[in-house]
Amino acid sequence: MKALSIRQPWAWLIIHGGKDIENRSWHTKYRGRFLVHAAKGMTRAEYCEALDLVHDIGSMELCHRFPSFETLERGGIIGSVELVDSVDHSESPWYMGQKGFLLRDPKPLPFMPLKGQLQFFDVPGVQP
Repeated sequence: MKALSIRQPWAWLIIHGGKDIENRSWHTKYRGRFLVHAAKGMTRAEYCEALDLVHDIGSMELCHRFPSFETLERGGIIGSVELVDSVDHSESPWYMGQKGFLLRDPKPLPFMPLKGQLQFFDVPGVQP
């Protein structure tokens, strides 16, 4: 199965917080379900930026569920999501990139440690 590394807390927001766009600088022809790999790296600035955006979107319930910096799982698979389109623009409050992958139907999975890679990569033997 394909996987994509996404930095935390954005990966958590895709699986648990309703983030329906993954911002990228490139388009993909890939369509279908892929594994969300939470990258190992995450700075406090990235964490705070995401929390500020959640607050700006106005989701107080999501703010209360937002995990602490220390408890976010990193360096492994945390779930799967379906990629339905690759777009140049979106009205989603999560869109802030040059391009965006339109996502739907996130499903959490038990954490599975795994080294990430650039772009989409294959993870043999894992089902969503």
